Amino acid sequence: MNAQEQLSELEKLADELEVQVSYEPMGGLVQGVGGLCRVRGRYRIIVDRKLRPPERLQVVADALRRFDTDKHFVSPQVRKLLG
Repeated sequence: MNAQEQLSELEKLADELEVQVSYEPMGGLVQGVGGLCRVRGRYRIIVDRKLRPPERLQVVADALRRFDTDKHFVSPQVRKLLG
C-alpha cells in the first residue's frame, strides 16, 4: 500500500470521526506543515497543500492519534501509523 492509498484511508477514517481534513496554502504569517485544531467546536486537520503524500500522511496520522479509533476498521499498515 503506497502513501497515497494510506492517506485516502486516513481521510476516510477522519470523516467517520467527524474530523474535517483540508489542504490549504501555508505561507506568510501561518507557516508549518499543519495539524489538528478546533474551529467553531468541530475538529479540523489543516495540511499544507504543498506537501507530498508521505508528508501529508504523517500530518494526518499524527492528528488522528488523539482519537479513539479502535471501533473503526483500519488496515494493519495504517493502524501501525496510528501506533
